[in-house]
Amino acid sequence: MPNIKSAKKRVELTKVYAARNQAAKSALKTSIKKFEAAVNEGGAQASEAYTAAIKSIDQAVNKGILHKNTAARKKSSVMKKMNKAQ
Repeated sequence: MPNIKSAKKRVELTKVYAARNQAAKSALKTSIKKFEAAVNEGGAQASEAYTAAIKSIDQAVNKGILHKNTAARKKSSVMKKMNKAQ
């Protein structure tokens, strides 16, 4: 446990930031899973889920949660699945 006041504050803030990052990661994974479910079902919902998945991936990059190359790989995978479904 830290003894210095600023170190105690850093510990508390680190918990806050970690929780925020975890929530963003979870939202990203959820949007990708919703897209995959929509593609498996077929229909018009797949295109809406596609745009939501791409948007969430881009937001994760802007927040620093994903590396840009990881995001590019994920977007490529999503695009392949979307093109295969059409």
